[in-house]
Amino acid sequence: MKKKALLFFWGLFVTSLSSSALAEELTVSAAASLTNAFTELKGDFEKTHPGTSIFTNFAASTPLLQQIREGAPADVFASADQATMNKAQAEKLIEPAGRKDFVSNSVVLIVPVDSKVVITSVTDLEKLERLAVGNPDFVPAGRYTRDSLTSVGLWERLQPKYIFGQSVRQVLDYVSRGEVDAGFVYGTDARQAGDKVRVVMKMQGHEPVMYPIAVVSASAHKKLAQEFVDFVLSPAGRAILETYGFEEPR
Repeated sequence: MKKKALLFFWGLFVTSLSSSALAEELTVSAAASLTNAFTELKGDFEKTHPGTSIFTNFAASTPLLQQIREGAPADVFASADQATMNKAQAEKLIEPAGRKDFVSNSVVLIVPVDSKVVITSVTDLEKLERLAVGNPDFVPAGRYTRDSLTSVGLWERLQPKYIFGQSVRQVLDYVSRGEVDAGFVYGTDARQAGDKVRVVMKMQGHEPVMYPIAVVSASAHKKLAQEFVDFVLSPAGRAILETYGFEEPR
């Protein structure tokens, strides 16, 4: 009887050990604007890869790059701009052969849904008191905004009005809560805010908002990481991204 019990528990131990050996964990570091879409992508990928756990890390693209540079765990990196991924590639932090542009976006000016301000052109921004902008030093949306306003000679003139956010989602929160008169976010973020904000205009004068994705060079799970990238690029992955307002690369 004791021998049978020992064999039973030994079997459980071996099974548990085998399952642990088969399980893989993947860390995906992605731009804050990808939060909702990548959360759904993560769930679908885990369903088709039993035993796989994906940890998502969302923040502005530049801090994510800094984390990878300093050795933080990361297997896949998706940024909201080309400049940040170019730096990652130049520093050999990603696998360049698998780098792909997977979606595009737009930068829009939004106001709180109950705002009474009338904005018919960008010059009307001079009449406002507080403008939320992603910090251009860290946030790609802030850099796109800076380029857009610079193209019409407004970036420097509006400096006293800026309330800088550490991510595009923080800017969205400022506007959603009515803490600022207006803010600059991606079109997909404005869509996620639902009836809390109102889109006033689409910004012009900046380079196309293109999101690249790549496997991190230091990844210990490169095969699985590439499978996640392939899933993002697949028709099923693109369908999910489109439901959140992302468009094909252009």
